[in-house]
Amino acid sequence: MFQNPPADQIRALLREVKTIAVLGLSDNPARPSWRVAHAMQGFGYRIVPVRPGQTNVLGEQAYAKLADLPETPDLVDVFRAPEHVPGIVDECIAGGVKRLWLQEGVVNEEAAEKARAAGITVVMDRCIWKEYVALMK
Repeated sequence: MFQNPPADQIRALLREVKTIAVLGLSDNPARPSWRVAHAMQGFGYRIVPVRPGQTNVLGEQAYAKLADLPETPDLVDVFRAPEHVPGIVDECIAGGVKRLWLQEGVVNEEAAEKARAAGITVVMDRCIWKEYVALMK
């Protein structure tokens, strides 16, 4: 059964990360993905939007898919339905991503275990904004 890393490891991850690619980032300020990404941007993280059909979100150029990014992000934060996670994990493995964060409600244990087996640190079913506030303040 999948278990998230302990709080001290999540705290260390949040300290190390500088660039967060947000999959499913909406340009609508009413959407959770926008609110969370905006908050994380306010904490000093560079946000890289990844969503087809978007060109610019939160002042940053948007990309249709992870493979389109000009550099590997420090962390991929996922606001997509759980059935999309296996493909996202495959993209992360192919792109050399080292950290994967699946937001609250995004649960796919099999894909999370596959990511871990490939050496990716995985946090699942947690809100990165809430964790930042709880662990870093």
